[in-house]
Amino acid sequence: MNAAVRAVVRMGIYVGAKVYFIYEGYQGMVDGGANIVEASWESVSSILQMGGTIIGSARCQSFRTREGRLKAACNLIHLGITNLCVIGGDGSLTGANIFRKEWSGLLEELAKSGQIDSDAVTKHAYLNIVGMVGSIDNDFCGTDMTIGTDSALHRIIEVVDAIMTTAQSHQRTFVLEVMGRHCGYLALVSALACGADWVFLPESPPEEGWEENMCIKLSENRARKKRLNIIIVAEGAIDCQNRPITSEKIKDASRMGVEAVIALLEATPKTPACVVSLSGNHAVRLPLVECVQMTQDVQKAMDERRFKEAVQLRGRSFEGNLNTYKRLSIKLPDSQISNHNVGIINVGAPAAGMNAAVRSAVRMGIADGHKMLAVYDGFDGFYKGQVKEIGWTDVGGWTGQGGSILGTKRILPGKYLEKIAEQMRVHNINALLIIGGFEAYLGLLELLAAREKHEEFCIPMIMVPATVSNNVPGSDFSIGADTALNTITDTCDRLKQSASGTKRRVFIIETMGGYCGYLANMGGLAAGADAAYIFEEPFDIRDLQSNVEHLTEKMKTTIQRGLVLRNENCSENYTTDFICQLYSEEGKGVFDCRKNVLGHMQQGGAPSPFDRNFGTKLSAKAMQWITTKLKESQGTGKNFMTDDSVCVLGISKRNLIFQPVADLKKDTDFEHRIPKEQWWLKLRPVMKILAKYKASYDVSESGQLEHVHHRPHEESAGI
Repeated sequence: MNAAVRAVVRMGIYVGAKVYFIYEGYQGMVDGGANIVEASWESVSSILQMGGTIIGSARCQSFRTREGRLKAACNLIHLGITNLCVIGGDGSLTGANIFRKEWSGLLEELAKSGQIDSDAVTKHAYLNIVGMVGSIDNDFCGTDMTIGTDSALHRIIEVVDAIMTTAQSHQRTFVLEVMGRHCGYLALVSALACGADWVFLPESPPEEGWEENMCIKLSENRARKKRLNIIIVAEGAIDCQNRPITSEKIKDASRMGVEAVIALLEATPKTPACVVSLSGNHAVRLPLVECVQMTQDVQKAMDERRFKEAVQLRGRSFEGNLNTYKRLSIKLPDSQISNHNVGIINVGAPAAGMNAAVRSAVRMGIADGHKMLAVYDGFDGFYKGQVKEIGWTDVGGWTGQGGSILGTKRILPGKYLEKIAEQMRVHNINALLIIGGFEAYLGLLELLAAREKHEEFCIPMIMVPATVSNNVPGSDFSIGADTALNTITDTCDRLKQSASGTKRRVFIIETMGGYCGYLANMGGLAAGADAAYIFEEPFDIRDLQSNVEHLTEKMKTTIQRGLVLRNENCSENYTTDFICQLYSEEGKGVFDCRKNVLGHMQQGGAPSPFDRNFGTKLSAKAMQWITTKLKESQGTGKNFMTDDSVCVLGISKRNLIFQPVADLKKDTDFEHRIPKEQWWLKLRPVMKILAKYKASYDVSESGQLEHVHHRPHEESAGI
């Protein structure tokens, strides 16, 4: 919430508006006085890393009454406030919309009682409202993820990771209850992220006799020598008769502020109240009324035991997560063997989430009747014959482990095509899934080019992007980049906190990424950096001088701390040491400078909930593609020769899409190993604006109000 508050305040001040804090929610708006205070640029400094909200939040019974809303309107009019940004759940946003509808009537009533004059009524005739959803339950329709959900998921996964060692040591079953009174999102996604054995959700109750079925499954897992069982239950879980399922009962049986300001500034009296929502990696505006209505429709469907409809109303992301969980959690009987062998290989540097992707692919493949073959140590191990069958239980517990259990190397296949073709022939590999970064992309291109000489490569081949650098053409995101960003943000937060007792200090932090500035730019945005130097935006000594002058001015305010990020390959001559020495020399007497090179810390560690689930969903989708391709060719005896049988699977804006690797060559800067166009560069001005630089922000793609509707035929990129 504080990140949203900071962005709203600074963007508002940047565009020349007065911005006010309203403390303690609607109660502060009703009480007025010291509860409504003008915000300054400095007042939102150092709040990004703080939990909760600095302006407080409280339930307010009086705002539910017209009398209370009359007082709130009077307090706003006296300060000339006619634009309201509300961060809260469906109750808060519903209240805001009622307030907006009543606004003109409230003003007339205030004028009649003499509390405001007729000029004020005319001058402040319209109230504009934009909402941002803050709810850890992620229970609001129209957005893929609400503010607070990802942090809640982190807490859940931390708990699961912490108890796993104990559970495995003692062969125990753990029942974990998570929040979600009316929405099972936290339970579902955390179950996906940790590979839980069973999950209980309000939207998808278990069938009658679930107690016995659950115990049978747990017993089978023990018989297969699985030492750990985890059951996750949402606090609002129910059975198909709407009776509560509690953790105790289970035990007895056995996880966006700039767009909001722009929306307010562009609003007209005819613009309906909107919610700024997340769809894939895009901020979109949706009508508040429609979102609230759909959220209420979900609860109504559950109350009336229309559970299938409730799941669909939750949205395509939730529905996709549920279907993926079902496929991955329960081993189906060994039947309908397809006689197809599918190889799976990790290529390039390790990335957190690779193991979750492998687990997902293995289990999806087995569920589709394929024999799954693991290739160890990348293409190096491939040509040496390090290929072995991998089973359902072999990948148990892989989701939370960092690095690459299969092993991964940067070696490309070009020199060993003959030997790799031989191994594919020996093991009768009918399809290949490659999980990795830019080396995997280059390797896929080499295998495609080798089809003319080696018919063994005339099979379906697909790549799932996994690299901290996030530099694979064909996808806006890569598995592992979120975990790396978390590491960068966490380090920045710690460094800023370490300087809280030391005035006037600037930290220079070097990030990984090769020539791709994604980590530096997005890390800088998340951590509230003063500058981020990247290869994609060339800079010179004048820019460095300007940044030093900016920091010198900043040190004269109450914010006596600076943060600068530098991508490792942003400049051949302006190295991290050079920039640190320049800042130290030019800032002498005003501030001192420290540098920090994060290095391989960004690659290691347990994967974030996002990367666990992103890896799981991408690999599951990749295996569906492979299965479809193999079924199409069954019985025809035809080899795969067309370009559309060698693809990269990735996110593009809002959807998961398959793109032939041959088509992506024209979009690739092979010298610098980056895509020619990168979506996140549009966010560069946001970081500069929030750091108090003059910059122009392109709003041409925003501003259109969309409508909320269920799109079952599309594949959501939402996590």
